[in-house]
Amino acid sequence: MNLQNIMTEIENVDPEIYERLDTRRKVMKQFANVSGKLALAAIPLALGSMFTKAYGQTPADVNAVLNFALTLEYLEAEFYTKVVGSPGYMTTTAVNQAALVKIRDDENKHVAFLKSVLGSAAVAKPTFDLTGGNGSGTGPFAGYLNSYAVQLAMAQTFEDTGVRAYKGQAGNLQSNRTVLTAALNIHSVEGRHASHIRKMRRELNAAIPASQMPLKPWITLNYSGIEYPPAQAAINASYAGEELTTQAGVNIIGLGGSFNTSKAASEGFDEPLTMAQVLAIVDPFIV
Repeated sequence: MNLQNIMTEIENVDPEIYERLDTRRKVMKQFANVSGKLALAAIPLALGSMFTKAYGQTPADVNAVLNFALTLEYLEAEFYTKVVGSPGYMTTTAVNQAALVKIRDDENKHVAFLKSVLGSAAVAKPTFDLTGGNGSGTGPFAGYLNSYAVQLAMAQTFEDTGVRAYKGQAGNLQSNRTVLTAALNIHSVEGRHASHIRKMRRELNAAIPASQMPLKPWITLNYSGIEYPPAQAAINASYAGEELTTQAGVNIIGLGGSFNTSKAASEGFDEPLTMAQVLAIVDPFIV
């Protein structure tokens, strides 16, 4: 177990960790003492103690939000882990392969971080059916491992859903500033993933009819930019509500600048999804 790497990964997600603990040098010294006195298997207990000190006892409602986020991260990490090295993945360029590896690694880091914060309260990783068939293995995304285009369509949908899911739960984390900050850090990374996946799909020109709007790095109205009939209804559910052009009771169309059409106005704001909406979207992927 490389404690240096563990602490580095924690810092990447939560740069303020030592403000709640001690200096980095002192923390590493404490772990060096622990590793000299305890069996390697006991070190995770010491890590758990560290997080209790750093973050305190999280209330049940905060734990519920974190476990919700953890479930989504489990799903994304499982998806990218299965995709990397698959037949479809092998058909694209080395640059695109490297991007998918990077996203896979990010998602696994998010899983590790959320599990560390939750400790014994963390939910177990579900069994997933990434075809979207509720365990049948014959859902609308069956065969995704053989198709790079379908993989990118799924990746875009998962990432866009994740961005909206984190946004929808931010208000429920206001009682714990530390956890809220960490969640928003993950949220911004999910947004970067979503934008890059869209760029990869635009380069591929995957199933984007000339009659449709061109795929952009952001969401226009409730348009996914994905034409995949076997799962169109499931995909569209992740974009429902994004067409709103009213913010804080103000219709932003015509306010000036580029917000002069419904398309432009909708592109300037992302809309949240409730926990119930997200769970309905991901339910077909959980056995």
